[in-house]
Amino acid sequence: MAEYRNPQTEPGSEKRLLLIFLISFVFMLLAQPLLKKYFPTPPPPQKIAQTEQTPPPPPASKSASTAPVAPSAPGVTKQAAGETETVIEGDLYRVTFTNRGGQVKSWILKKFDNDAETGKLDLVNPTAGAQYGYPLSLWTYDEELRGRLNSALYVATQNGRQITFEYSDQDLTVRKVFKFDDTYVVKVEASLTYKGSPKEAFLAWPSGFGDQTSPAFYASSLLAYQFNKNIERVSPHCGGGVFSLFSKCTQVIGGATMPGPFHWAGPTDQYFAAVFIPDDPIAASMVTLNHSMPIPKDPKKPQDTINVDVIGAAVGNLHGPTSERLFAGPKELQVLQKIPVPGVSGADNDLNGLVDFGWLGIIAKPLFVWLRWTYHHVIHNWGWAIVLQTLIISLALLPLRITQMKSMLKMQRVAPQIKSIQEKYKKYSLRDPRKAAMNEEIAALYKKEGVNPAGGCLPLLIQMPFLFAYYRMLSTALDLRHAHWLWIKDLSAPDPIYIIPILMVISSLVMQRMTPQAGMDPAQQRMMNVMMPLMMGFIFFRLQAGLNLYYAMSNLIQIAQQAVMNRTSLGREMREMMAKRARKKDK
Repeated sequence: MAEYRNPQTEPGSEKRLLLIFLISFVFMLLAQPLLKKYFPTPPPPQKIAQTEQTPPPPPASKSASTAPVAPSAPGVTKQAAGETETVIEGDLYRVTFTNRGGQVKSWILKKFDNDAETGKLDLVNPTAGAQYGYPLSLWTYDEELRGRLNSALYVATQNGRQITFEYSDQDLTVRKVFKFDDTYVVKVEASLTYKGSPKEAFLAWPSGFGDQTSPAFYASSLLAYQFNKNIERVSPHCGGGVFSLFSKCTQVIGGATMPGPFHWAGPTDQYFAAVFIPDDPIAASMVTLNHSMPIPKDPKKPQDTINVDVIGAAVGNLHGPTSERLFAGPKELQVLQKIPVPGVSGADNDLNGLVDFGWLGIIAKPLFVWLRWTYHHVIHNWGWAIVLQTLIISLALLPLRITQMKSMLKMQRVAPQIKSIQEKYKKYSLRDPRKAAMNEEIAALYKKEGVNPAGGCLPLLIQMPFLFAYYRMLSTALDLRHAHWLWIKDLSAPDPIYIIPILMVISSLVMQRMTPQAGMDPAQQRMMNVMMPLMMGFIFFRLQAGLNLYYAMSNLIQIAQQAVMNRTSLGREMREMMAKRARKKDK
């Protein structure tokens, strides 16, 4: 099956971006000897137990979280005469149930627009739902029985915002109860008796989400679950090669069982989640669901399709009735922190862990809190809030740039002496003990002149985590979904006319040209001045407009800073030294 990876949200993508930067950084350090060799200047970079889809062991105990429903007397039936729909509505949602299968046909979130901007967002994926099942359908290991359960006509009883579905025939008794409140949480209960014996009754969210309108959004889907402080995220995409060294990945296998305990578990995508919160975490298990579905690569060309993974899950008690809560809503910190998850040890007792700020969360999360505060209290536009935050970050990092420039100048001053020492010992092989004397002489020279060889690199390494953290923050920030700024209608999506990525590349070219780079041959420097911005443009071209805005504004601010620094005595000395070296090369 063709695989489409989302460059913004694929698990481990921020680590892969880091790898690209590190390779580029190493390439820059090695540029001089490499380019001299190949491009010479002309003379004068939780434990998961997966099992096949087989019936679970026979019931071992009566540890069900709710008492089983007594089976109907033999021959007693309870069925509806025809298909009907029931609507449950609150300030945040409008949920439409059908009594065919006692499942959800539509789950509108009133505070969120859909991608077409023609109405409110429906969490139900209509295409995938019709093929693979709708939310709150029942899942059992018996495929034939599963079909009966989700096609039967239940008797629906509504009492305010509580709805009960019941069905029984000669050998089957089913009961499902859904109770809504003023939040995104639903209390759900399900029990199933088949031929006089209780069976597992997993409640399922089997077919993704309604905001998945492109291959990239399907690629962002995964399964997440937590027990105490351990949070795991399982993706359908597991890369190989060198990238596997940077991220642990367990692939979603359709029909596999993940035994608990779980405090919460379920499918998520970039911005929304449908996770079940079992009343009894110890008794809970999750069945992973993964289906393939063709969708158009481009809505304007429906005939050109690509297969995507439709991820879902069913969570419940293996040994009897299921009782749990379902959170179906936005992955928004202010919302998730109000959803109680009792019994969690060593972590927050809420759904805060659904938002994945990545391995640089210690930086990314405070950056987001700061950005949100700026939006609410300083300037009520997310784009301008990013611009303001970028300005403050760039000013805070200015001392590092000055330190870097001073270090580069010192390295340039001692470069002729280092070259003289290297020439002195070049006749000895690397294994020759006398070669150690060269290193000692260079170290003594560094000490005498007060040069730190890592001084020029360290500021860059300190600045990099801010870029990666910003990348991750903007990838997970629901607030930027459909956020407008000037001509951009969605800061969480790529710039539709690519003005900001082009500005980012041009500003990078200007900044590279303005910044003196000590220790590098002028011809090699000219080559690097072009290669690095083009490489960055290739990486960032299809990333979020918000991230490109941050990077482009950072470049523009640094250009202004560099212009001022080049006019200081330190900057003039550096540029004169570089010009003098260039004149020697031209002779």
